[in-house]
Amino acid sequence: MKLDDVKKLHQKKYRTEFGHFLVEGEHLILELEKAAANNPALAQSEVFVTEAYKDFPSQFKKHLVSEKHMAQLSDTKTPQGIIAVAPLLNATLDTSSIEKAIYLYEVQDPGNLGTILRSLAWFGNFRCLLSPGSVDPYNPKVVRSSMGAIFHVPMELDVPLDLLTQRFKSIATLDMQGKKLSDSSFKQYECYVFGNEARGVPRDDLNKMNAQAFTIAGSGAIESLNLASAVNMCVYELVR
Repeated sequence: MKLDDVKKLHQKKYRTEFGHFLVEGEHLILELEKAAANNPALAQSEVFVTEAYKDFPSQFKKHLVSEKHMAQLSDTKTPQGIIAVAPLLNATLDTSSIEKAIYLYEVQDPGNLGTILRSLAWFGNFRCLLSPGSVDPYNPKVVRSSMGAIFHVPMELDVPLDLLTQRFKSIATLDMQGKKLSDSSFKQYECYVFGNEARGVPRDDLNKMNAQAFTIAGSGAIESLNLASAVNMCVYELVR
C-alpha cells in the first residue's frame, strides 16, 4: 500500500475501504508472523520500519520510513518504530462450526474487547460474534489490548441479535436471577450472549430468544462485574 493510504487506516471507513488494518509493535508483529504461517491471506501483510528496525527479520515485504513518517503512522505517543499493515480477518458465517459462540451486544470499550479476545484465544475453540454498533475490533486500541489474540479468534461482525435464534438451537445469557454458573447445564448451550457495558441486552429480545439465564454469584457488595471479567469467568467455566 502507498504510505498516504496507510496513514488513513486509523479511521474505520478507510480500514473498510482498503480491507486492511494496522498492527503496531514488535510483539504483535511476531504474533502476526506466526498466524500468517496458517493463513495465506495474512502472508500478504507488509511491514514499515524505521532505521532501528531495518534488520528486523520478517517474511513480509518491508519498507524503510523516516521517524517523522512513523510518527504519522503510529497511534501511540511513543512509536515503537515498527508497524505492519495486515488484511482484515472477518470470518465467514459457519453454521456447521463446533466452536462455542460468544456474542457481544454493542460492546463499546476497546480494552474490554481486546481482553475478551485474549481469553478466547487462550482457551481455544471459541468464535466471537459482534453485534451492529459494537466497537471496531480493528481499532488500534483493540488490536493492542488483544496482544495478538485477534489473529487467532474467528470473528463475525455486524451480526443482528434477532438472527441468533435462526442459527443457534440453544442460547444462554447472564442475569442476577439466573441459575448458578456452576450448574452442569451451563456447558450445554451453543451461544452465550453478553450485553453492552452500561445497558446490557434488551430484556424483551432475550425473552423472545428464550435465552436461559445464569448468574455469577458474588457477595453483593457491588452492583456488577466488568464485562470482560464476566466473559472470562464464563469461558473458564465452559472449559473447566
